Amino acid sequence: MPADPLHILIAAMVSWVNFVTIDVFFKLPERGGVSGATEIGRHIEEGGGALHGGYMMGNIVSSPDASAGTLLASCGVYAAGIPGGLFAALLVYVGNRICYDPGYAGTTGCITATFIVYGFTLIGFSAAEFIVGMVIAILTIQGISHVHSSRLLSTLWRWRQG
Repeated sequence: MPADPLHILIAAMVSWVNFVTIDVFFKLPERGGVSGATEIGRHIEEGGGALHGGYMMGNIVSSPDASAGTLLASCGVYAAGIPGGLFAALLVYVGNRICYDPGYAGTTGCITATFIVYGFTLIGFSAAEFIVGMVIAILTIQGISHVHSSRLLSTLWRWRQG
């Protein structure tokens, strides 16, 4: 059955809200939490972006965060339903420990995404549509414009702080 473009768009938006909300909740924009994240944040700021958004983007690159968790959960649900998504969460948790990541954004994102993706499969979406949607969601943060993405993330961070 071919993927529905509207489903992919909705999956991208739901995935984006899930991973950005969790990353902001776990304070990824606050500072570079893992090796390399601070340097990435500073480099993005030097290029005209926002420092705190750059920190979050650096944390995303340097350790499994909620975006990776959401993508892996989609793959896990595609392969094996809820057990596959929860196995993906275990792998993300191990990945966090390997990176000496003190946070649990990736594991939490993977667990929430497992149930979100599975829930959407009950109303006619496919896990494959969430895989594609999550890739699109990640591209909006990491692939299109570091300057604009970092500014958006920094704005969301200020709302959390205020």
